[in-house]
Amino acid sequence: MNKKSLGRGLSSLLSETQIDLNNDQDINFVEDPSNIKRSKTLSLIPIEKIQPNRNQPRKTFSGEELTELKNSIESKGLLQPIIVREKGGHYEIVAGERRWRAAQLAQLHEIPAIIKELTDIEVLEIAIIENIQRSNLNPYEEALGYKQLLEKFNYTQEELASNLGKSRVYITNLTRLLNLPDSVLKFLKDGTITVGHARALIGVDKALEIAKSIVKNELSVRETERLVKEFSEKKLKSKSTLKAKDADTQMLESDLSAELGFPVSISHNEGEKRGRLVFNYRNLEDLDRVINIILKKTSD
Repeated sequence: MNKKSLGRGLSSLLSETQIDLNNDQDINFVEDPSNIKRSKTLSLIPIEKIQPNRNQPRKTFSGEELTELKNSIESKGLLQPIIVREKGGHYEIVAGERRWRAAQLAQLHEIPAIIKELTDIEVLEIAIIENIQRSNLNPYEEALGYKQLLEKFNYTQEELASNLGKSRVYITNLTRLLNLPDSVLKFLKDGTITVGHARALIGVDKALEIAKSIVKNELSVRETERLVKEFSEKKLKSKSTLKAKDADTQMLESDLSAELGFPVSISHNEGEKRGRLVFNYRNLEDLDRVINIILKKTSD
C-alpha cells in the first residue's frame, strides 16, 4: 500500500458528483442486462442493491436534515449522485449516505450513482474527507475516523496530518478525546459539551461529575479548566495530608498489626479531623476475629 497517495485525486473524484441530472447531453442511459442503467460516467442503481459502508465515520444523521432533503428530492429529484463501489453482489456507499437515506424516505426505486473501483483505504479516506469538508462529522466521529486510519491502516500522525491538511497537534488532540469514558463522550457526541470542554476532562478521575456540572451550570471552557485545576489541587492536598503520618500514628499501626496478626492502616486527615482505619484481613477467620474483638470491647 502506498500511504503517500492518501488524498490523491480526491477533489477530482468528489467533483464528479457535481453533475446536472437535467442535462440530457451529460447523461444517456441505456438498458443493461444487470438491471443497471448506465452512462459513461453515471449509473441508475436500484436502491435495494445499495448498502451503507459499516466503516463510515459518520454515525449520526439528523432527522430534520433527512426530512428536508427528502422533501427536496420529492420536489426536484436527486440532483447529486452518490459514489459507490461494487462489493459482494451489491453496491457499497463510498460517499453520499445521507442522500441515499433521504432517497429511501422519498420512496425512490433507483438512485443515480458513480461506480468506482476503490480500495478499503481509499473508501475510508473519501468518507472522512467528504464529511470533514462538508462539516458533517461531530468531533467524536471525526476522531474515530482518524483512529481507524492510524490503527487499521498503520498511518503515522505526521502522514495523516500532512495528507488531510491538518496539523499533527490537531490530530493528536482530537484522537486523545477517545480516552474519555463513554459517559463523557456521549456529551461530546450530542454537542452538549465542546471539544475544549472535553479536552480539559482527559485524565480527570471525576470527569463525568464535572461534565454534568458543565452542562448544568453552562460553564465556559475557561471556567471548566479552572474547575479541573481546583479539583486536582484539592486532590493533591488531600493525598499529601493523608500520607504525612506522624510517629504516634505509625506506632499505633504497628501495635494493632501485631495484635491482630495482619496489616492495619490508619489514614488521618488533621485538617478535617477525620480519617480511615483499614483492616487488610487475609481470610474470613481474620474478619471474624476483628469483629469479635470490636464487639467484645463494645459490650465491655
